[in-house]
Amino acid sequence: MHWDLADLRLFLAVAEAGSITGGAVRANLALAAASARLRGLEARIGTKLLERHRRGAVLTPAGQALLHHARRLQGQIAEMQGELSAYAGGLAGQIRLPANSAACEAFLPEVLGRFVAAHPRLDVVLEERPSHAIVRAVTEGAAELGIAAGWAVRGLESAFFARDRLVAVVPLDRELVGPVPLAALAGESWIGLAEGSALQEHLAAQGVPRLRLRLGGLDAVCQAVSAGGGVAVVPEVVARRFAVGVVALAEDWAVRELFVVARSVAGLSPAGQALWRQLTKGAWGNSVSPDS
Repeated sequence: MHWDLADLRLFLAVAEAGSITGGAVRANLALAAASARLRGLEARIGTKLLERHRRGAVLTPAGQALLHHARRLQGQIAEMQGELSAYAGGLAGQIRLPANSAACEAFLPEVLGRFVAAHPRLDVVLEERPSHAIVRAVTEGAAELGIAAGWAVRGLESAFFARDRLVAVVPLDRELVGPVPLAALAGESWIGLAEGSALQEHLAAQGVPRLRLRLGGLDAVCQAVSAGGGVAVVPEVVARRFAVGVVALAEDWAVRELFVVARSVAGLSPAGQALWRQLTKGAWGNSVSPDS
């Protein structure tokens, strides 16, 4: 049987997005083209991989089996590219880095900017994911390494990366002294991130009320709060960049330690080892206190 890597990448994108539409966007394909590719893949295998519903797509048992192997294959291809590039005049290729929302928006842009400047032939694909999905991707070999919250890290080698403190942000004219419990803000108008955001999924699980306004990034959320649109919960390192009131939260879950994780540091490809060194040598310590 002939396996098309583009089809497998599309299948992975659909599985991770939970819908053919979302997978097509991630794979940069038109919806009709993505659907045709998936039907062709199912025809070659001889069984259905997806149960299609109005609100998304669910993997069949065959789809779950293919997902497991496709993730491992994706990781192995990335490792192969990294190892072979070391023989061709320096690191080259592409490395996938799944990370949670706070790492993606608050901590990683500067770090990864320095990394790609030092390795001009090596590309990094940063993917925002919930911490449990990051650990699964690394465990199953779909990614060499990732950055996840400490509560999710099990069975992997890890190194401290950053301490992420979530805070409430309110308009400057609000007089609110922290720390405050989340329940004290229940009656406010809430602003947050778009559906599918790893941070917003985490906050919803902690009891953040229904959002009145969803935006595409944490900077946009803080700008909307500054304009008087409502309140939000964001990483403190982001909040301090904007003209908003920053209020400490009373809950323990508001302070999270982030870790770089890998199945085996010694087993990383040369590119993976270079990225591991970059991520761990400049680990962030405590963020600024809301009362400072």
